[in-house]
Order: sequence, then C-alpha cells, then structure tokens
Amino acid sequence: MTLHPPSGDPNRFGTEAFYAALGRAFVAMCAVVPFLFLIEALDQGLAAGFDTAAGIIPKRIDGLDGVFFSPFLHHGFDHLYSNSIPLILLGTFVLAAGARRFLWSTLVIILVSGLGVWFTGSSTSVVVGASGVIFGYLGILLTRGIVERSWWNFAVFLLVGLLYGWQLVGILPTDERISWQGHLFGLLGGVVAAIIFRRRRDLGGPYRSESTLTMP
Repeated sequence: MTLHPPSGDPNRFGTEAFYAALGRAFVAMCAVVPFLFLIEALDQGLAAGFDTAAGIIPKRIDGLDGVFFSPFLHHGFDHLYSNSIPLILLGTFVLAAGARRFLWSTLVIILVSGLGVWFTGSSTSVVVGASGVIFGYLGILLTRGIVERSWWNFAVFLLVGLLYGWQLVGILPTDERISWQGHLFGLLGGVVAAIIFRRRRDLGGPYRSESTLTMP
C-alpha cells in the first residue's frame, strides 16, 4: 500500500505539509548559522588561522582541500553577517523540498564552485565564505521553477532577486576582494544540481515526492 502524509504533498504550495516542511527547514537553517559563528569565534579567539590553513588557494595542491572547508570559513564577522540572512532565506526554501536533495545539491554546489575557484582564481589569493553556496541555492530555485514548472520556486527567486538583486553583479569581475568566480560557478553548480536532482513526474501522474512512503 502507499501512505501519503495526511496533510498533503509538502512540495505543493498551500498545503499543511508544505508549511510544516518550510518551518522545519527554517529551524534547521537557523541552527547552521550559529555553527558558522562558532567556527569564526574559535578562529579569532585562538588566532588559529583557519582561513589560510583551510581556504581555497587556487592552482596550488595544498589549497585544494579548501574546496570542502572554505564554505564554513569567513574573513571576519562582517563577512559572516552579510552571508547569514541570504543563507537562511535561500537554504530554507531549498531544504523544504527534501533533505536528501538538499544535501546532494549542496555537495554538487560546493564541488562546482570550489573547483571553479581553484582552476580560475588567482594563486596569490585565499578564498573562503559561503557565498558560492548562496548563489548555488539561487540557481537551484531559478532552475527548479523552470524544469519542475514550480511557480513558487520561481516566485521565491524573483523575491530574492528584488531583495538582493544588487548582489548578482557578484558573478562579474568587479572587485578584486570578491571571488566572482565562486559566485559564478556556485550559480552554475545550482543549475546543474537542480537538473540532476529534479523531481520526476510519473507517466500520467503527479511528481514523486521524498515524503511518500511505499510499502508492499
């Protein structure tokens, strides 16, 4: 038999399950940010030099491990503050569509963004920050709106575009202190992840949802 959530499909806008998933995702993303602040506090309090030790150093083998570690590091609290709100906002809507898709999509974004920076960035720079992931989530919402015909994903993209549209220039080489490569490749990683991990429609039926439990 097939068991469905009693309050509807969490991927369908307006259902109780949708708002419940959104609430859980918001709480989860709000828990991520204090973890990032803890890392930054330890870095500064212990003078540990996490940025240099674990950031991305383009075109250098000893800087390749930063592909995985750099999204958790920031150049000071001001840098982290500027990333916190868009990370929570965008991450909430991406996570609400399913934890498994969220984790795999985030991994793809980290890889595409990080490797893009490593191959194309300046070898004299050290790149850290979650902005590549943020732009990746933006790419996911835009692409899901198209490939899944999800108008609410597209609506969120437009809303964020209105709130943070000025940051989209970050994908262009405008400021040497900003890794536009991380932003650009993060956005592309989000597009790729949204296509690879898109919800698929059964023939003649609705989209399949992670929350649907099938039993013999």
